[in-house]
Amino acid sequence: MDAITADLVAEHESLDGLVSELPPEAWEVPTPAVGWAVRDQISHLWFFDDRAIMAATEPDAFVADAKSLLSATRDPSIEHGRSVPPDQLLEDWRQGRARMVELFRGLDPNARIVWYGPAMGARSFATARLMETWAHGQDVADAVGVHRLPTARLRHVAHIGVRARPFSYATRNRPVPDGAVYVALDPPGGGEAWTWGDEDAADRVTGPALDFCLVVTQRRHPDDTALVASGPLAEDWMEIAQAFAGPPGAGREPGQFK
Repeated sequence: MDAITADLVAEHESLDGLVSELPPEAWEVPTPAVGWAVRDQISHLWFFDDRAIMAATEPDAFVADAKSLLSATRDPSIEHGRSVPPDQLLEDWRQGRARMVELFRGLDPNARIVWYGPAMGARSFATARLMETWAHGQDVADAVGVHRLPTARLRHVAHIGVRARPFSYATRNRPVPDGAVYVALDPPGGGEAWTWGDEDAADRVTGPALDFCLVVTQRRHPDDTALVASGPLAEDWMEIAQAFAGPPGAGREPGQFK
């Protein structure tokens, strides 16, 4: 838990460093998520960091809250950010994420934590929060025109993306096709490939780790990346890949980031 929380803190600080330098008017800039401004991305993270604390400490209360949330006709995760000035939202996010990280550090890595999708082990749960922080940070970076340098922390995002292949089908009420997909990704800065699965599998996904992470978090359409999906199973998965919990995401249109 120390290792994953250290990387989670680093991901927090990376995004914090980006938004803390923005003038107030930049918090109103639209992001690629339709209807969401920069402020909504940070509000969303603040909201679900708070729900992560609830899930780990009050699972029954979380389950009741999740049922209410999933049946809501509005999105309460963005309401707070629209009711307070940017400096207050930033401070609220900082305080909330600090409480979450401190809680995570004391958890048994194998403890099961309920969530909006399948329950997860505590280490995977912390990894999921890192993935969410990175993905929403990408929306912010795209909105304000900042290029973020990829880091080795992307391995966490890629790992949860690979592990979420069955979920990508389940959330669409589709059976997982029979057969394995081998994944081999080029890490930032070069070096030995990050791999998952059976190297002899006929279906494969290869290419830059950054591009894979952008696809499984639905921040880029596969056509706008250098990923190579070889075989029908790999091609089908990349079209619907979803590393985050909840209903099927809308993703990005092809050509949006060419």
